[in-house]
Order: sequence, then C-alpha cells, then structure tokens
Amino acid sequence: MSSSDRQGRVAGRVALITGAARGIGRAHALRFAEEGADLALLDLCRDVASGSYGMAVDEDLAETVALAEARGARVIARRGDVRNQEDLDRLVEEAIAEFGIVDIVVPNAGLATFGSAWELTEEEWETVVGVVLTGVWHTLKAAVPKMIEAGRGGSIVVIGSAVGTRAAGGHAHYVAAKHGVVGLARAFALEVAEHGIRVNVVAPGSVNTEMARNPAVLRLLRPDLEEPTVEDADAGLRGHHALPVRWAEPEDVANAVLWLASEESRHITGAVIPVDAGWTIN
Repeated sequence: MSSSDRQGRVAGRVALITGAARGIGRAHALRFAEEGADLALLDLCRDVASGSYGMAVDEDLAETVALAEARGARVIARRGDVRNQEDLDRLVEEAIAEFGIVDIVVPNAGLATFGSAWELTEEEWETVVGVVLTGVWHTLKAAVPKMIEAGRGGSIVVIGSAVGTRAAGGHAHYVAAKHGVVGLARAFALEVAEHGIRVNVVAPGSVNTEMARNPAVLRLLRPDLEEPTVEDADAGLRGHHALPVRWAEPEDVANAVLWLASEESRHITGAVIPVDAGWTIN
C-alpha cells in the first residue's frame, strides 16, 4: 500500500520519535503507523554507564520497525544519542530525503537513575539532564527549522512526566529535568505559533515499562520493604491515584500523544496533559 492510499487520523504525515525501540516510544510508533503516518525513529540501543536498568538493544528497535511496517508504515530507524546534536540533524535530513517532510515530532527518549539529591554523582546528573532535557532541545533544534521552512505547520508532543509538575523524592535530577521540559516546550510553543506549529506536553505517571518496573523504582514505591516485588509496588500505588487503577499501559500515553498530534486538537498549544490517573491532583 502506498502512503497516499493509507487512511487514518494522521494519514500522509511523518512522525519523528526518539526513544522508539520499546516501551512508550514503541507504542507511539505503532499508534501513528495504525493511523496512517510514516516514521523516522531513533534510539540509543545500548546501556549508559550510570544507568540503573538495561536499555533497549538493536533487536528491540528492529522489532518496532517490523511491527510498524506490518501496519503499513514506511519506516527509517537509526541508532543515535539525543545528547548528540549531529545524530538528530542527520535523522531529520534523512527523513526529509525519504519522505519529503517531518511534521510530527515526539521527543520521547528518557532515562532515570535513583538516589538522594545530595548523593547523586556528577555523571548521573549530567547523563539524566542530558538525555531528558537537553535531548528534547536537540530534537526540536533539528526539526523546527525544517518544519518552518516547509510551511505546513505541524505538531510537537514532548513526553514529560507527572514529576515535571509535582515533585517526588529519590530522583531530583529527573524531576528537575522534567520541570525544565515543561518550560522549554512552552517557550517553543510561543516562538513557533506564528508558523502554525503547536507544542504540547504529555505527562505520564506510573507506566508499565522497563524504566518504571525495575528494582530501584519498586523500592521508591515500597520503601518499607527491602526487596519489593512488582505486586508489592502495585499495592503501594493504590493510594497515589485518584482513579482506582495502578500502572498505565504505554498505549494509554500513546493515545494522548496521537490526539495532540492530530487535527482534533488544533486549538491546543502550550498545554500539559496529565496521563497519571489523577496522581497530580490526589
């Protein structure tokens, strides 16, 4: 099926997604593919020195590509580091050469480590802030000039976090970076509005991914236990949410991102949309 024959809420559009190999990033890719978009994907596909859990690998990214292509999307996928501006610039150039345009951008790549604010190492701080905040800036710095040049508007949906609007202990660098993401997105929203480009933030809470369901996070959720299980953490989440739910699924976040990327939200920019079962109001 050619791209012109595909139907959907974002048919004929091209979405650039970082951190796309698994988890929430993969969910974005598949929802966009299902709704008619072509894809330019980026993922580091290796561990980082200060990480507290295993990162995605090449096979994960290849699986995302195969799943998206099975849904009818044309896909280019590259290994790259959002801390490196050249990797983002190269992906944008390749996407435009292949598809003609990039008009949806989802800076999704993330990383978290855990520990008391005063005990974080310089490496942990620089790595997490580099990926979570600077990586968003690099992504938008690469894509926005090309979007303006194309003159077709577009939608940028930055993946923030519930802790980007309400603090939580145990990962101050991540909290600070996600607060920064909100400010950065809103600044971009003001600057690109005249070009018909919208910029919004989706702020997930606890999501069923490798980043969240690892021993360090489980201990944050259940500090009363030495080695909490996922089931222990599930029980610990009961009091955090206003709604009677626990973990969100990646698709819950991707559905909100799809809506913000589509014309259904054409009058929304500079917004922060929580997908947190009411954690930030509870």
